[in-house]
Amino acid sequence: MSTAKFHYINHACCVVAKNNAAIVFDPYLDGNPQGLTAKDIKADYIFISHGHFDHLGSAFEIAKHCGATIISTAEIAALATEAGCQAHAMHIGGTYKFPFGKVRVTPAFHGAGVPGGHACGFVVDFYGTKLYFAGDTALFGDMRLLPRLDPFDYAVLPIGGNSTMGPQDAIIACEFLQAKYVIPIHYNTWPMLAQDVYAFKAEVESKTNCKALVVKQGETIDIE
Repeated sequence: MSTAKFHYINHACCVVAKNNAAIVFDPYLDGNPQGLTAKDIKADYIFISHGHFDHLGSAFEIAKHCGATIISTAEIAALATEAGCQAHAMHIGGTYKFPFGKVRVTPAFHGAGVPGGHACGFVVDFYGTKLYFAGDTALFGDMRLLPRLDPFDYAVLPIGGNSTMGPQDAIIACEFLQAKYVIPIHYNTWPMLAQDVYAFKAEVESKTNCKALVVKQGETIDIE
């Protein structure tokens, strides 16, 4: 199986590319070290976990520029359609098979950022690369169910604390999720999210069977 490229832009924004296609998660671009703008992002699909400014970000601008389809909850999909974007509405517990593979929408315990909505995460099978993008979430016990429903190799987890899980809760999440790898995101963007990512890596690897992949902002790694 061919490898995929995981590119961490900043905050919770990352791009996964494979088979000449790309998906982007929560495209908040402000302050990214490469100076990327909406016109620099090429994606086929855009995943939005919730409507807060630092996650919705430049999603609509990117979608209109490159013709990407937005995948999100019904409320955010409706906003995308109103803004002139292509959108596919889903909701928590829902699954759908796209041309690239399967998507499951998962709970995320966090504010929705839009009236009447829910925050969410995604388990995505992208041409055989299987990952869980947790979105902005607290630790919750039903994370244990996710690998039973749709197994994945990578867990992309927030570790910044204050508004999401911090490192200690994320370590427990790694135990629950049973992924081979964890990729920490959503830390050090602002002082209130300051964390020592290498201390997290050392602790998660000493306490769980999960290996932590530290990807610096602007860097790209190969994933299975």
